[in-house]
Amino acid sequence: MIFNIAPKMSGAFRAAGLIAAATAIYAAPSWAQTAATVNGTDISDNVFNMYLESRIQKPVSEATAEERANVLNELKDLYLLTTQPKAKQLANNPRTKAQLELQSRGILAQAVAADFVESNQATDEEIKAAYAQQVESSPPLEFKARHILVETQGEAQSLITELEGGADFAKLATEKSTGPSGPNGGDLGWFAPNQMVAPFSQAAAKLEDGGFTKAPVQTQFGWHVILREDSRPTSPPTLESVRDVIKQRVEQGKLQKYLQELRASLSD
Repeated sequence: MIFNIAPKMSGAFRAAGLIAAATAIYAAPSWAQTAATVNGTDISDNVFNMYLESRIQKPVSEATAEERANVLNELKDLYLLTTQPKAKQLANNPRTKAQLELQSRGILAQAVAADFVESNQATDEEIKAAYAQQVESSPPLEFKARHILVETQGEAQSLITELEGGADFAKLATEKSTGPSGPNGGDLGWFAPNQMVAPFSQAAAKLEDGGFTKAPVQTQFGWHVILREDSRPTSPPTLESVRDVIKQRVEQGKLQKYLQELRASLSD
């Protein structure tokens, strides 16, 4: 038997996850028929279809007759267990009561959040403004670079000495680098500064095209020697290509603001 009827609650109440889960609940259809009866307790089509969808991971309309029958049997087992006399006793167990309370509150909170999002959808003006802000805050340049990653500062310094003596960077990277790009001569391709860890990006940004770092650069991965091969202005994605992501971000911001207002209204 596989019982999967209640959403799992994360340790932190994050707006993004709340919106995603809540939207699914808010949009769920409602049924009034009875799918089955177990020990005098009706299993509504509403409950059955929601459980069915969670089990088969596709729309209810696409469920086969066999899938429907198997899932209904699973659900009957669940009702069979929860209608036993022992279930009433266990329902009063403090831990069980706490779990039921959390699940109930989680579902209701998701529904309230979904209703808020549905009533406060991002407008076209808000989406365009958020996109403009994102473009404005994007790094002006992206870089094409190679690097050599080694374990110690001394190793990195020795490589820099070899490079200053005319050694080929790609050849040294192939021979010495412990990073995944080593076999490709340390080639990292094109990247925006915010795609790399801060010390690496800062070092690359300070170089001229064709220049390499004169001092080893330390990150959590080890010690780097970096060659900036080229640079070019960044090309932001089109609004339409990121519209859905920005729309969700704006709506998450609205929900987060709403939650902050609710928190502020709490009495001490």
